[in-house]
Amino acid sequence: MTILDRYIIKKILATFFYVVLILVAIITVIDVTEKIDKFVTNNLNTASILGYYGDFIPWITGLIAPITVFITIVYVTSRMAAHTEIIAILSSGVSFRRLLVPYFIAAFIIACLSFYLNGWVIPKSNRERIEFELQYFKKNNMTSRSNIHMQIEPNVYLFLQNFSSQSNVGHQFTLERFDSNRLVEKLTAENIQWDTTKLKWKLRYWKHKQVDSIFRIQPAGATFKLASRGDEMDTTLSVTPEDFEATDRGYDGMTIDELTEHIDKIRFRGSTGVEVYETERQIRFAIPFTIFVLVFMGVLVSARKSRGGTGFQIALGFLLSFIFILFFTMTRTFAETGSLPPLLAAWLPNGVFVLISLGMYKYVPR
Repeated sequence: MTILDRYIIKKILATFFYVVLILVAIITVIDVTEKIDKFVTNNLNTASILGYYGDFIPWITGLIAPITVFITIVYVTSRMAAHTEIIAILSSGVSFRRLLVPYFIAAFIIACLSFYLNGWVIPKSNRERIEFELQYFKKNNMTSRSNIHMQIEPNVYLFLQNFSSQSNVGHQFTLERFDSNRLVEKLTAENIQWDTTKLKWKLRYWKHKQVDSIFRIQPAGATFKLASRGDEMDTTLSVTPEDFEATDRGYDGMTIDELTEHIDKIRFRGSTGVEVYETERQIRFAIPFTIFVLVFMGVLVSARKSRGGTGFQIALGFLLSFIFILFFTMTRTFAETGSLPPLLAAWLPNGVFVLISLGMYKYVPR
């Protein structure tokens, strides 16, 4: 590694962390301003608020890191071009490809840090942040859910009229088992409660019915014979109270390993909604590569010296950042609704911007 490499890497990393610090400070101040009324209403002390922002800041940092890298590269490179440093480097016999080496070394450092933080560290802090928000900002979501329909195993469907997360009690429970599209078994209960000691569900005023095997009738007109009933019964189901929690972006609190485990569980149950978690997992693997793409594009955008100064390059950088975010958001939305495969949705923005960058590379002065 040459002196020039260390010089460029140092400028990139120092500027990157400085820009992240400034943006996080601005976002945090805005967030405090928006939530100050809720803090006062809930009588939260300073320690609780600081603890919340101790979890909030890492989440925001991981969220803005890729775009911050792009803005950093545009700023650093355009400043070097304005001071004729790029021209001097190329005139000394260093090729443009060789000039990119320290940029990619800095990108590798940031990408590794981002992958580790987004994959394992930030999700753990997000759990406390999400729990805090549910407790004080989204109390209705935390306390109860209504009309829960869920497939918990292949051909096994669960229904709850409502479920309270505070008491871990659900009402009007129904569990139905099908065989070849025919209803063969049905378990109902007036209420169901999670036993934290036994780690089992307690059913009260339950009835267990089976379809008479003599009649091969479709569910709409099935004839049941009463098998058993009782006032109370402990049973094991392949669900826990966490499966009934109504949390927005619940995958934010899952590490990559936990995402993989959760995806396998959903697929084993045959339930819907796996696209959301699969998309998130693919995005976490795609983000490190995104950093390399944005670094490459940032150098191409800002390596040419402009008579008007660095303002145009920086404005162009913000424009491309906006386009990338819009494209990324669209593909993610399509993937979560099932319109695009998660793998394609996560990697398509990277692929498109790689092609754009290669097209721009032809016109960069070398």
